[in-house]
Amino acid sequence: MVTYVITGANRGIGYEFCRQLQERGDTVIAVCRAASEELQQLGVQLETGIDITSDASVAELQNRLQKTTIDVLINNAGILKRVTLDNLDFDSIREQFEVNALGALRVTHALLPHLKNGSKIVLMTSRMGSIADNTSGSSYGYRMSKVALSMAGKSLAHDLKPRGIAVAILHPGLVQTRMTNFTPGGITPEESVKGLLARIDELTLENTGTFWHAKGEVLPW
Repeated sequence: MVTYVITGANRGIGYEFCRQLQERGDTVIAVCRAASEELQQLGVQLETGIDITSDASVAELQNRLQKTTIDVLINNAGILKRVTLDNLDFDSIREQFEVNALGALRVTHALLPHLKNGSKIVLMTSRMGSIADNTSGSSYGYRMSKVALSMAGKSLAHDLKPRGIAVAILHPGLVQTRMTNFTPGGITPEESVKGLLARIDELTLENTGTFWHAKGEVLPW
């Protein structure tokens, strides 16, 4: 049985990861600040009250897990706030860096003692963090924080390869979640997570550090 730890598990893609993984018989540890009713109804292990922007809170998560061995750590927690050039809100940009980039790195670093040879780390980034793919500008905080997250993932891939730990940097697609205001042009969380899990299952030390679309396409940096 494979043990997954998923941050930002209370709704959207995080919740769908928990649902699909539980359905296929894996052990799920759902990490969030507060559990939604639908997450509670899944019956997975809940680790609530965790703020990934807080060193003390993440240390508490590490302490709670004690001797748990993590096979796959999915850093899913993230926020999206619209920041345009005409409304350049630096506090919002800092907050998105703290959650989207530093939060994932903070959790990964704290939980490294729980990972083993053969474990996997997943960073949920975005195509909006691709410099080559940026054809529309704007979204300063989100784009910049996701570039930083992807760079952290690439460094982690190099640093952890000798330990036998592989890293995936994944874009979920345009998904109908609260974060995207349930955009009518997006795919469902169910469809997105199905593709994401396929990428995670395919992750090895040979392709560690790859920036993938959920569909399997390798994305430009």
